[in-house]
Amino acid sequence: MVNHRRIIMVTVFAFLSNSVLLSAPKQDHTIARQRSMRYTSRPKADTKAWQEDVRAKLYQLLKMDNSPQGRSSIPFSAKEISRADRGIYNIMEVEINSTSSRRIRVVVTIPNSKDKPVPAVVCIGGHGSNLYSPYDPKTIAGQGPRKTSDSIYKGFGTVLAETGYVTISTTVSQHKVYEKGRLLMAERLWDLIRCVDYLQSIPEVDDRRIGCAGLSLGGEMAMWLGAMDERIAATVSAGFLTTMDHMEQNHCMCWKFEGLREQVDFADIYSLIAPRPLQCQNGMLEPASQFYVPLARRAMEEVRVTYKDLDRPENVVLDVHEGGHVIDLPGLIYFFDKHLYENRWKQKIYDKRTKR
Repeated sequence: MVNHRRIIMVTVFAFLSNSVLLSAPKQDHTIARQRSMRYTSRPKADTKAWQEDVRAKLYQLLKMDNSPQGRSSIPFSAKEISRADRGIYNIMEVEINSTSSRRIRVVVTIPNSKDKPVPAVVCIGGHGSNLYSPYDPKTIAGQGPRKTSDSIYKGFGTVLAETGYVTISTTVSQHKVYEKGRLLMAERLWDLIRCVDYLQSIPEVDDRRIGCAGLSLGGEMAMWLGAMDERIAATVSAGFLTTMDHMEQNHCMCWKFEGLREQVDFADIYSLIAPRPLQCQNGMLEPASQFYVPLARRAMEEVRVTYKDLDRPENVVLDVHEGGHVIDLPGLIYFFDKHLYENRWKQKIYDKRTKR
């Protein structure tokens, strides 16, 4: 009787074991091929070589020719649409050539201060935004009712304009590819690079002190612009720091294009910004399904390695604020005043204007 029980128990165990093995998910052998250019700690010279290699690979995947010669051959042929004097600054809406066959509209603010040249910031909105979204409604007159969703930007473009920065903004929230043979992310990035080109043509701009900032998709595009255009001296990427695994779920997939995941994760793209100053912002009220702070902390630990290897660990910061999916306005102004305005943050001139 005992032997029969042992036989039955062994048979049942074997059956259950086989069932578990059969029901287990098959191993995805493509995982091993993902993130082949992942950054790992190395000497400074090798870090810079890694950045050059990754940047070149990403431009290839994006199907972009980012040579200055290629862009300089495209005249802006700027046409001013409107202009208004806001006392502290002037604001203009201008139409320029982005490519030889496509024009874009940009908003530009220029301070009336006699202190010239001054720093400039490319201001970038997220999904559903347009070129006016980073600005307070009082800045852009005559545009009709503003979207309630624009409040998440806290009017950061207006505050920068009021505190002496040149600013520029364009629309990159489209999901339509305008030109044949282009990728969506490449068109978005190209338009932002052309904004930097246009800033360099403005006499009031100190082209050694150009920054960029954005929220959500805008935070993603700030990451891309800071990583791929080395003219960007300081970057604020708000409401985006996460992992590609996380972005595969419950998010718009417009971030993904062929070959990207096989080479890098977001931490690697952020690492291309090093050693230039980088501030990532994530809110404590972001739910686990969105830009969750624990995931941001994990990704930031990877980014910090690159800054450490380039001897600038102090130049990267994760700003964890008490809000949700919003701009931390005091943090943004503090960061740019520190890195673009010669430590002007020490004078605390931004305190009153950032309480929004």
